[in-house]
Amino acid sequence: MNWNKSGRVFVANKHSNWMVSHAMIPTPILLNEAVLRIYTTFCDENKVGRVGYVDVSADNPSYILGWSKEPCLDIGKPGQFDDNGVVGCSVILLPNGRIRMYYAGFELCHRVRHRILTGIAESDDGGHFVRLQNMPFLERSEDESFCRGAPFCYSSGNQHKLWYAASNDWIKVNGVEKLVSVIKMTESLDGLDWSGASKLCFDIDFDHEFGFSRPYVRKNGVNYEMYYTIRDYKIGYRLGYAVSSDGLKWQRQDEFVNFPPGVDGEWDSEMLCYPAVITIKNQTYLFYSGNNFGETGFGYAQLIKNE
Repeated sequence: MNWNKSGRVFVANKHSNWMVSHAMIPTPILLNEAVLRIYTTFCDENKVGRVGYVDVSADNPSYILGWSKEPCLDIGKPGQFDDNGVVGCSVILLPNGRIRMYYAGFELCHRVRHRILTGIAESDDGGHFVRLQNMPFLERSEDESFCRGAPFCYSSGNQHKLWYAASNDWIKVNGVEKLVSVIKMTESLDGLDWSGASKLCFDIDFDHEFGFSRPYVRKNGVNYEMYYTIRDYKIGYRLGYAVSSDGLKWQRQDEFVNFPPGVDGEWDSEMLCYPAVITIKNQTYLFYSGNNFGETGFGYAQLIKNE
């Protein structure tokens, strides 16, 4: 695959007290033929995230139509699993017309930096989401005690699959504690009950990487394809790609989406992370966040068609 980087779309620049900085984990959904909505997490002055959106032209994602003035999903009540930040990771359109969001909730801890678990919220209008419950839908488990987050749901009829980042360990990278995270998959009959067993999608190559983040999966013909973030010791965060016939056993083909970072000083010169892919009118776009986990904003690349 060859991608043409098309530049930055949006960066928060003190637009409001909840949208002070960052534009993390862009998550697109086509509202209609003209409007592409990109749910995005923005940070306040304390780096606490809330979910909003940026609307762009479906024909030209560089053209901004507007953005949310209030959070679509705010942080949880004090003491809840998502009281120190929420990050929208996946949205699906339900048969009844509602939009369901799978999100990661952050909770501060004393002996480690934080804990990350998964919640679900729904919206009638796409602008305001209501939690289905105040407890996480993916709770801690014996071998996933620190993170069961970064969820992505694929639904087709009665088939519901969820890929997510799972962690039971920390590692120091350049003096900073980081989660060692793998990608796992679990299934559900209704998209809500994820109590079944989870299975590992692929292992970490500890020679050069310490984990993965935010899988984004879609069907391409008979195969699934996954875009994800590789967390590399030396070069930082980069984009990864894998294919699978069943959604569980994956073959990594990272070179197919390995377009280079920007030159020194550009918004994506140090980090490429949190990819999401959507096809509109035979055009395929890949949205991603830039330096420092999207502090410099999000942008996109366009797939170059083979002649």
